[in-house]
Amino acid sequence: MIQLPRLYAVVDAAFFSTSEDLTIFAEELIAGGCTLLQYRNKGGNARVMVEQARELRRRSRAGAPAPHLRLIMNDRADLCLAAEFDGVHVGQNDLSPESVRRIIGPDSWLGVSTHNPEQMEEADQTSADYLAIGPVFSTSSKDRPDPVVGLEGVRRARALTRKPLVAIGGITCANAASVIEAGADSVAVISDLLREPRKSAEEFFRILR
Repeated sequence: MIQLPRLYAVVDAAFFSTSEDLTIFAEELIAGGCTLLQYRNKGGNARVMVEQARELRRRSRAGAPAPHLRLIMNDRADLCLAAEFDGVHVGQNDLSPESVRRIIGPDSWLGVSTHNPEQMEEADQTSADYLAIGPVFSTSSKDRPDPVVGLEGVRRARALTRKPLVAIGGITCANAASVIEAGADSVAVISDLLREPRKSAEEFFRILR
């Protein structure tokens, strides 16, 4: 069973005007102690996504890279291979977990998003290495978010799986500890890392250690 860091940082291309800004943001997160980053790009074409992902991989591993750094591709198993990433995270409307597993092989990490107990129970039976539950709180990072599950949803999810559990959706430094206390192993964060990524990451790790 894999072990997740407390902070699962999401690098969402929608928040950056250039690829360089995106890459600098990721470098700052790594400098702040992040060892697990997901590259998310809902609006880009495949060529742009591969270019950004490859540059992210090259720059994040240059110099003195963070130990055990893992890069996760959102949605696209094919681009995970093309960019030589370490795993894929898929949602309920993407390829099935088992289809993704056949593409990426047994050694890459596979995560699956869930939004209710039924989806959690189904995902728990797959070869996914970790499961995500959310949105825990109200979020502006998705155009059409699923219904908020709250801390009680995290507790229910924890009771339904022994796999590592990631909570996502509206998580900030102010509420992250309560999410871990509810049973999550890790918190996925987008917006609350944007302003000062290095300092914000360090603050999350301080709170969640």
